Amino acid sequence: MGDHMIKVEKLDNHLHVVVPAEWDGISIDDLLKNKWQLAKKRIHQMRMDKMVKQNGLSVPFANKLRAGDQLIFENIFFEADYGNKPSPQSVQILFEDDFLLIANKPAQLATHPNTSADTDTLANRIVHYLAVKNEPAKVQHIHRLDKDTSGAVLFAKSPFIGGILDKQLKERKIKRTYIAIVHGKLQKKKDTINAPIGRDRHHPTRRRISYTGQPAVTHYEVIGFDTVKNLSQIICRLDTGRTHQIRVHLSSIGHPLVGDVLYGGKPLFYRQALHAKYLSVIHPLTMEKIDIEAPYLDDFPELTGSGGK
Repeated sequence: MGDHMIKVEKLDNHLHVVVPAEWDGISIDDLLKNKWQLAKKRIHQMRMDKMVKQNGLSVPFANKLRAGDQLIFENIFFEADYGNKPSPQSVQILFEDDFLLIANKPAQLATHPNTSADTDTLANRIVHYLAVKNEPAKVQHIHRLDKDTSGAVLFAKSPFIGGILDKQLKERKIKRTYIAIVHGKLQKKKDTINAPIGRDRHHPTRRRISYTGQPAVTHYEVIGFDTVKNLSQIICRLDTGRTHQIRVHLSSIGHPLVGDVLYGGKPLFYRQALHAKYLSVIHPLTMEKIDIEAPYLDDFPELTGSGGK
């Protein structure tokens, strides 16, 4: 990671990259198609608009790269429009550079607007945050969290970066780890719940285990148990990101989340006790590993009992 970090810089609307030793001998086409996995349409556009310069010259994409070459990708950060209205509420930024940012979403706030009436969402707050810095960027969420789930959310600062991160998400290279408090004592210290999730015909927002649904896999591990309250604290990792996945899966094995009344939890907490605590992603350009931890923004229930650890 350290010495393999790729030197990249955003200057005005352009991206400057110094070709690292490990790209020596590959073509510009290989870089765009295989390393960055950009969409064919975008690569075609870049070729037509002669957006790539190698050592100052516009060259065919079949051209081979040499270590130390200066590459310039022109006008890939052209979006001055933020995409959403700014909301002047504060937002906690956990990581940020010119290309992406990771924000800590409080509970009871949507990740992004669903209708034009939604003017205070995490995305709107980020727009305001960037506007204050006078940094034009079209922010795009790469994944989302339920309104009542708190924690780390990754945003791209341009569609170009968004495209690379979307691909990483599809290939499960973006790792998200959640902390949840559930009712009861789980029989197994560690287990995997593999059960497809679909819509519930009888309820507009509820999801359920459904054999015609989409595949869904949740891994969990028990990290604490409170004998007095009969609550367990668990770590969850997802292989898939279905709507309400952790909530549906844990409810299906008889251990609904505390505060999650939609799926059978008791209202011991004002919201479902689910927090996206860790996020790890390989930076799409520098190839550095970014590992962040999102602190709790509210009085998230911490278990004191140690029984059955």
